Amino acid sequence: MASATPAAPSASPGPREDGAGARFSPELMYAAARMYYVEEATQAQVSARLGTSRATVSRLLSEARRQGIVRIEVVPPAPADDGDLADRLASVLGLRAVHLGAAAPTGRSPDLGITLGPVVARVLAGVGLGPGDVLLVSSGRSTYEVAGTDLPHLPGVRVAPTVGGTDQADAWYQTNEATRRVAERLGGTPLFLFAPALPGPGLYEELLADPGTRRVLDAWDEAKVALVGIGAPPRTRTSLASFVDRSDPVIMDATGDVCNRFFDEEGRPVAFRGAERLVATTLDHLRALERCVAVAVGTEKVPSITAAARARCITDLITDPVTARALLAANRPEAT
Repeated sequence: MASATPAAPSASPGPREDGAGARFSPELMYAAARMYYVEEATQAQVSARLGTSRATVSRLLSEARRQGIVRIEVVPPAPADDGDLADRLASVLGLRAVHLGAAAPTGRSPDLGITLGPVVARVLAGVGLGPGDVLLVSSGRSTYEVAGTDLPHLPGVRVAPTVGGTDQADAWYQTNEATRRVAERLGGTPLFLFAPALPGPGLYEELLADPGTRRVLDAWDEAKVALVGIGAPPRTRTSLASFVDRSDPVIMDATGDVCNRFFDEEGRPVAFRGAERLVATTLDHLRALERCVAVAVGTEKVPSITAAARARCITDLITDPVTARALLAANRPEAT
């Protein structure tokens, strides 16, 4: 599917030459793109209507794509029964909606940007975000990977992280980085949180009084939508945030987490050591949002996704058919 986006006015409608070669006005690129992609004219017909060569039309279309005047979306097909699967799972988990992406090829780890990215884009395009609205973004591999895909153009949206930083080397632990990537893709404004996820008692109080920190904390209260991941049970994970104490049996017995807020299998909060100083959105923050969209894939996350739904801290789930079927099987009456 291709769409031609209206361009800003320009003083000169036709091509002009300079030392860098042929350059085209936004109007001319838009006119060529609209005729070719929307009106389905051939390149020969476009060149005749514009009074230029077919080679110039080809360059106009290429430049229109490069500048974002034309955006092409390749949507993976869903199996015929996936719509019913999504509806049944949403009903079982008590969610507003379940959105299914493509399944990864058998025997391969999913590339979340390919399998779920287009679904994330469609959901974000439909949640009603406008200029000035706040979108929260969590850390985690899922959100980090989909943040690198084609997202809808939502200029003026403010994008804020849900948790402070850690000293982990992996990029997906850095919420500021995920925030920057999402804001860049949306054409929005990032708000960065320059605070550790779990500061010491003295520093914690200072951070709460810091104007830069307060700007992000205030955005949490103003937020309309969140895009979050769901963490698997801590005992099953090979990697955890650096502030998580693996010697703490309370947290190691947790079922999962959203935004580093851990919960048990019923969705009840798990208060690990130091949790009162955690610089992160609370489950109540997430429950107050209009939409909290979770991205989670993998059968190892079935208990965590189920618990997050029970916690009522997510409204939408974006996953793949394999995970969806495993969730449905685990939540049948005879399975509980």
